[in-house]
Amino acid sequence: MLLLLGGTADARQLAVALVGAGIPLIYSVAGLVRRPDVPCQVISGGFAQHGGLPAVIEQRAIGAILDATHPYAAQMSRTAVLAAREQDIPCWRFQRPAWQAGEGDDWRDCEDWPELLRVLVPYQSVFLSAWLLSQEVLEGLALLAARGQRQVLRTAAAPQHALPESMNWVKAIGPFSVQDEAALLEQYGVDALVSKNSGGEATRAKLIAARARRIPVLMLSRPKLEVHAAEFDDPAACLREIVDWHSRAVV
Repeated sequence: MLLLLGGTADARQLAVALVGAGIPLIYSVAGLVRRPDVPCQVISGGFAQHGGLPAVIEQRAIGAILDATHPYAAQMSRTAVLAAREQDIPCWRFQRPAWQAGEGDDWRDCEDWPELLRVLVPYQSVFLSAWLLSQEVLEGLALLAARGQRQVLRTAAAPQHALPESMNWVKAIGPFSVQDEAALLEQYGVDALVSKNSGGEATRAKLIAARARRIPVLMLSRPKLEVHAAEFDDPAACLREIVDWHSRAVV
């Protein structure tokens, strides 16, 4: 049995392909936004309710893990690697390719939130499309807001911490169109966009809209994730590896 750690469009597509290839599969999702439409058993809401990931591996006879979570889901990825080592099973990582700046883009890479907050100081109206902000980051944003900076935060799920009173929260889930993103940037008079380098197509439109309006993008770098068995950015190569593993496992 393969455990697929999902929550992304890539994971849903991989689930369909794996089931089609005859791989017994359980799909796990945090369940923060919506239940995925996948042709297999789903575990929603995390592993704590089942005694933790190692317990799930033993209870469900999991023989391997495919981590296809969001590129910034560092804690879940770390948990998967540690559990796989403990249970002596392979753990692969599917990592969608990062976005790359092109002609006309004004991107400024920031290694972490403290650096990004420092870079944000001179801007007047900021659009934050990054999710799961910590209390420490929100306190830093509140200090900037107290100096007159306007801030708009867009997330698919409700923020885990109380937001500064001055911050506008927009609840929305992609995919987004370039036209809608341009309208949002104009509505709030945005002069800086904050984004994680998530990759993929669902939220790329904001970058295209920012380029057209010559708005700088402050890009939070991806966390460096530990790899256990192998890492893929090509779905076909990932599928071949898992099909080969399954064929050896059933012999």
